[in-house]
Amino acid sequence: MTAPKDTTMDPPAATTDRHNGTADTPAGSADPLVRLDRVHVRHKARSGGILRRDAVHALTDASLEVRRGEILGLVGESGCGKSTLARVVTGLQRPTEGQVHFKGQNLWEMPAAERRGRFGSSVGVIFQDPSTALNPRLPVRRILRDPLDVHGCGTRPERERRVEELLDLVGLPGHTLGALPGQLSGGQRQRVAIARALALEPELIVADEPTSALDVSVRAQILNLLVDLRSRLGLAMVFISHDVQTVRYLADRIAVLYLGRVVEEGRAAQVSGGSRHPYTEALLSATPSLLERPDRIVLHGPVPSATNPPSGCPFRTRCWKADDDCATAFPPASDGPDGHRWHCVHPQPTDPPEAVRVV
Repeated sequence: MTAPKDTTMDPPAATTDRHNGTADTPAGSADPLVRLDRVHVRHKARSGGILRRDAVHALTDASLEVRRGEILGLVGESGCGKSTLARVVTGLQRPTEGQVHFKGQNLWEMPAAERRGRFGSSVGVIFQDPSTALNPRLPVRRILRDPLDVHGCGTRPERERRVEELLDLVGLPGHTLGALPGQLSGGQRQRVAIARALALEPELIVADEPTSALDVSVRAQILNLLVDLRSRLGLAMVFISHDVQTVRYLADRIAVLYLGRVVEEGRAAQVSGGSRHPYTEALLSATPSLLERPDRIVLHGPVPSATNPPSGCPFRTRCWKADDDCATAFPPASDGPDGHRWHCVHPQPTDPPEAVRVV
């Protein structure tokens, strides 16, 4: 069956001040919603023989906060640890070391039932590809009702009313409830996936590359919908993407990951307009906007192996500034204004000279 064109209208996008990285919705509070303290995630992988199992360093010494009502953007190349960090934030991945706090309470010291109920209902997840994230054999009505049934939310009539509310919230017509996912367009399927993530009225949404599987013409609609939902519902959101320009538009704060480490973080305007880590500068130059044409920084060589990361700064094997000091130890955090932090021995100047850099 040919999927119908996604003709649903978006509600007006939330007004956001991207010049100073703040939104009309109050972003953040004294106590973060979720806090990661020096989190490590290591997996075991066979290599070189049956009895040999190397450690894959998926995440190393990651400390981050997700504040109430804000959008935190995670950017980096494929394999840098973005999805692993998202799994830690959502409680799907237990850290090998470090702590995860939810509203000040250690997530992994909670009883399992409390973690599933209290924390599980507070976090919604939007996956990358809606065609694989939705059960193709279930109608939309059942897909949206399932989380409500599992958590025993209200009476059956109340659940049905909630399903209709969710459909209206994401801008889909009522007849969509009887359709199977395969009868919908890609944009409509992603709206259903967003509605399902909102079913339990979560405080935090984790969106893992939610527009990468969609046509270009539909991506802006979904991004505008997410911005509007954040504004209307007061949601906190972790938005994951390899496209730094998309994150720059959407996020209040940005964290840049490289080989499992957070190398720079700060307000969106700080990271995108005054990046200090060379890797961030390279990412920005690789995806220039229409209004800005920075000189392209070409990085040579592959990303190092996560089973045998380089000593010191993990970016030093591809960095044009690297010297012996960079190989000694991972650089401590340098603090700039308003929470801007970076880990680099030789940070970028605030106003780098205009020159074509090929490294």
